[in-house]
Amino acid sequence: MSEVAKILEGAIRHDPEQAISYGALLADKLERTGNTRQATLIRNVIRKAPARNADGASLDVVPRRPRDEDSKLATVDVSYPADGGEPWLHLSTRVLAQIEDFASSIEKRDVLQHRGIDIRPRLLLHGEPGTGKSSIARAIAARLGLPLVTTRSDALVSSLLGQTSRNIREVFEYASRWPCVLFLDEFDALGKSRADTREVGELQRVVIALLQNMDAFESAGVLVAATNHPQLLDTAVWRRFDHVIQTESPGESQREAIFRDVLGFLAPNDKDIHRLAQLADGLSGAGVRAAASDIARAEVLAESESLHLAAAARRLARFMLPDTLSRSGSFDSDSEILALRTWAPDIFTYRNLADLFGISTRQVTNHLKEHHGGLPTHTPPAI
Repeated sequence: MSEVAKILEGAIRHDPEQAISYGALLADKLERTGNTRQATLIRNVIRKAPARNADGASLDVVPRRPRDEDSKLATVDVSYPADGGEPWLHLSTRVLAQIEDFASSIEKRDVLQHRGIDIRPRLLLHGEPGTGKSSIARAIAARLGLPLVTTRSDALVSSLLGQTSRNIREVFEYASRWPCVLFLDEFDALGKSRADTREVGELQRVVIALLQNMDAFESAGVLVAATNHPQLLDTAVWRRFDHVIQTESPGESQREAIFRDVLGFLAPNDKDIHRLAQLADGLSGAGVRAAASDIARAEVLAESESLHLAAAARRLARFMLPDTLSRSGSFDSDSEILALRTWAPDIFTYRNLADLFGISTRQVTNHLKEHHGGLPTHTPPAI
């Protein structure tokens, strides 16, 4: 087992934190496979460990976070995603299958190694902003039952000569000392192509340091990196990843699932959820969730007990038509009426527009006539 090797390494290096961390992981793994007696023996040994190490520092399963020498800020954040993964992780079948393949290979690492198949648990995520890269990293950590160690670019990248490379080394050393998922967010800030002649020598040395530390990162650790700009990455960086997933904006079924998750307490009917998902075409997963949360907040403040489609669609329009409508609400009502009517005439009928804006249907008609802009002439329904 890879945990045994890490325990021995911690003992040889006189690093009790590493030995205890991987001992606890090994005990958990043994217990899950039914070897409760061996798990209990290991936990008893851990409990007998001294409260402090040789340096007098408190002994804990979680090592102290590395810090940037210049800013004194921690270069990583540590979180503990809930078991069971992200309940709101709605992705395409293709992406979910790739995540499953990656996670399964880690969970069955011992079986694969027994067959002589070695794996490098490294995953590169790339795609547009808001398409679920950070959520995938959290879901993988939760699936594996490991803490998530996320790098902080604001502290990791230093203005001091050579400090960024040192920070990178310390982050990898930190992640090697205990069982975790190391998540390198905004990865292009570190792995930028060395062929870019605009980059100075210091930034090119950062890439070399990154590659060296990735190569030295033990197989017991899990590495996930994410970037919005894959075209900026150095070609050598790509070769370090056995698994690569391109994320994408959600399809209609995924958008429906997000709306249903967020708005479920308002007991929406399937037809309304379906229509909102259609109207949200083109939004990223994060954008759909933000719009759904905005709709939910407005409904709660209005003390509504059920979803009102026209009001919900009006909130959604502020995310779909940002150039026309201001999300702050400080926009011209005439322009909004025209935009809504043009965007979704099946929802924004004259009656619904009148109710939403607190005016008469005749006033709605006048607004549209004055700003028709090529709109077809509609006869307002009888009052």
